[in-house]
Amino acid sequence: MSSNGIRDKVAIVAMGCTRFGERWDASVEDLIIEAMDECFRGQDRDSVDAYWFGTLSSGQSGLVVSKALGLDFTPVTRVENYCASGSEAFRNACYAVASGAYDRVVAIGAEKLKDSGFSGLLRGDPPSDGTAAELSLTAPAAFSLLDPAYCARYGVDASAMRDAMTHVAWKNHRNGALNPKAQFRSEVSKEKIASAPLVAGRLGVFDCSGVSDGAACALIVRAEDAHRYTDTPMYVKGLALAAGPGRGGMDPDYDYTTFPEVVRSARDAYQQAGISDPCREISFAEVHDCFTPTELVLMEDLGFADRGQAWKDVLDGAFDLDGRLPINPDGGLKSFGHPVGASGLRMLYECWLQFRGEAGDRQLADPRLALTHNLGGRPGACVSFAAVVGNEKKSDRATRPL
Repeated sequence: MSSNGIRDKVAIVAMGCTRFGERWDASVEDLIIEAMDECFRGQDRDSVDAYWFGTLSSGQSGLVVSKALGLDFTPVTRVENYCASGSEAFRNACYAVASGAYDRVVAIGAEKLKDSGFSGLLRGDPPSDGTAAELSLTAPAAFSLLDPAYCARYGVDASAMRDAMTHVAWKNHRNGALNPKAQFRSEVSKEKIASAPLVAGRLGVFDCSGVSDGAACALIVRAEDAHRYTDTPMYVKGLALAAGPGRGGMDPDYDYTTFPEVVRSARDAYQQAGISDPCREISFAEVHDCFTPTELVLMEDLGFADRGQAWKDVLDGAFDLDGRLPINPDGGLKSFGHPVGASGLRMLYECWLQFRGEAGDRQLADPRLALTHNLGGRPGACVSFAAVVGNEKKSDRATRPL
């Protein structure tokens, strides 16, 4: 798999994001308006050429956006790709600008999960004969398989793996406590995380991401036009999406210690961005920590840790806010929450704040490049999105004084 890429051809010049949480006070239309109001503070909304809208189940067409915003016959494309729906909206919007089809577009992701009265994600499965593996396992159950599989392959003691998963949750709650828009804004002790009621396998309540409502959006233009809108644009370096063959549950060679789709999408995004050593070149990353063992495995799939070593790096604090490579400085899905269609754009929103020096108490020192990673599905059968964004174009870096 390879892509020509659109490195430094498009830029984000404004973003907006709602507070995530149990937003009983707001409809999906209200959330879209809230995110757009922040994004277009000081911008002309009427000149947007087209919109891309990502959602899993909170709206069946582009009319959700056009009615909420009162648009007059502007094209709105609704896309869905499991939990990567917001990222898919962003990817397609970027390609539309890079192709020259449009000058100024918006990607929006939004989801209302709490109004259903259901404790997890609602799903509308297509007709089938009932034998599909995904119909017999909940998401926590499917991702809980990562934990014992990892221990078995790499000879990791179960208690050490439990400590590593606990550290992931503790870190992300600690980061989220610094974020005024996060769903969960309290630090949680490691003792409380480790002793929480079990949900599936060894996954406890604090090993699972939040079910929430929220929206996020981005205004995207050609890179050469970016400084007409802001002094601090965010440039797209690489965009990659991989959809797997979905044979993991039936493949005897699949051992639940990796997401092949993540490996492929990350490799493609790095190639587009010209990155050869992600550990050294990436300043921070926002990854899809739907469950704590997921984040641990992702560290290896994304090239941030050697195979079989991520659990040690986690316990050493390598991915803490003050570690060598901060992961999920905004709290991640675990603490910020996971309104499915909005999560991919929420990750980009944190990059936007960090590059502008507006991340408050979680602000990192001089970030230059960031990775966002979003997946949908389950181990052995998923889609994976990876993006690299930065605060400088290649030509700008070449002329930057040392």
